[in-house]
Amino acid sequence: MRELLQLTDVQALIDIALREDIGSGDHSSLACIGNDKIGNAYCLAKDDGIICGLDLAEYIFNKIDKSLEFKSNYIDGNEIKKGDTVFTVVGKSISILTAERLVLNFMQRLSGVATQSKKISSLLNGYNTKVLDTRKTTPGMRLFEKYAVKIGGSFNHRIGLYDMIMLKDNHIDFAGGIKQAIEKTHVYLKEHNLNLNIEVETRNLDEVQQVLNVGGINRIMLDNFTPELLKDAITLIDGKFETEASGGITIETIQSFAASGVDFISVGALTHSAKSIDLSLKVS
Repeated sequence: MRELLQLTDVQALIDIALREDIGSGDHSSLACIGNDKIGNAYCLAKDDGIICGLDLAEYIFNKIDKSLEFKSNYIDGNEIKKGDTVFTVVGKSISILTAERLVLNFMQRLSGVATQSKKISSLLNGYNTKVLDTRKTTPGMRLFEKYAVKIGGSFNHRIGLYDMIMLKDNHIDFAGGIKQAIEKTHVYLKEHNLNLNIEVETRNLDEVQQVLNVGGINRIMLDNFTPELLKDAITLIDGKFETEASGGITIETIQSFAASGVDFISVGALTHSAKSIDLSLKVS
């Protein structure tokens, strides 16, 4: 997290969030609390889960007021229980209250993603399959949410459109077919002096065979395959390329897909369906 907080785009996101919340000032606090009032507060866990975003919380408190003293009782990735004190903060009461909501909003969201990631990845203990996230993230929050995915024990797929070639069904259809899409991609990469991995989505065994006939790629995505059909595809591919299962995979069925021997399973629900962890800031 500390490395993320050095990124210009991440700092800009936090600045935008602070402006959105504070606007012309925290008038509720300014109206009734003296500027010299010193307070103590603590973060109370109201749910069980995996905590995430503690360095981010400290960063926001210190951005509001460098004199605030932040002390965490955990590190990102630790399991917390309802009733636990996650962190404490001491300093000007107005400063604590001004930072409170943004700190909690970020931490609740990231802890929810980390908890979801832990829950799903734990189901594959004993399998050789890794759980991947997707680009189904909150706009502006992708780097934070993908960090939370890793904290929970799952793995990151590509970050965006720029760091990997993924030829999905629409690309293939627009390009005129699998062979055309792959061949045009190789020409493009060579012309632009790019060295990017190539993944190709397939919808049936015939398309898998088409990819195998062309070759020159790194991974085959097997989209909306049943566990039984997935096994057939894995046998057909025979270790020539990495394999990834995607689409229609739930917590209840993920183990049956992993049993096929597939290398990766991508799960959009890691981020798009994660339930935020309930955290609250209390005066002590």
